[in-house]
Amino acid sequence: MKQINMFPDLENEWEKEWKDMPEFISENKKPSQQITISFKDFEDVKMFAKLLNVKVTPKTDSFWFPIKEIDNGEVYSNKKWNEK
Repeated sequence: MKQINMFPDLENEWEKEWKDMPEFISENKKPSQQITISFKDFEDVKMFAKLLNVKVTPKTDSFWFPIKEIDNGEVYSNKKWNEK
């Protein structure tokens, strides 16, 4: 089924706003592989965490190895939009 364009006069409106904006390239930040590991009890979890030298709590459900800092966009926190 073909979608009807309800606002044909606004079809390329974004191009005016995007003029002179920097190019954005999105990096692939997905892991190359994920492995599920099951433990009998939390003592085994702690022993595994000690072997990998990672901090694990009862609420931990995943982590990067080696430990990777999570990018929450801090790099962009000092950026703001200035309307002309």
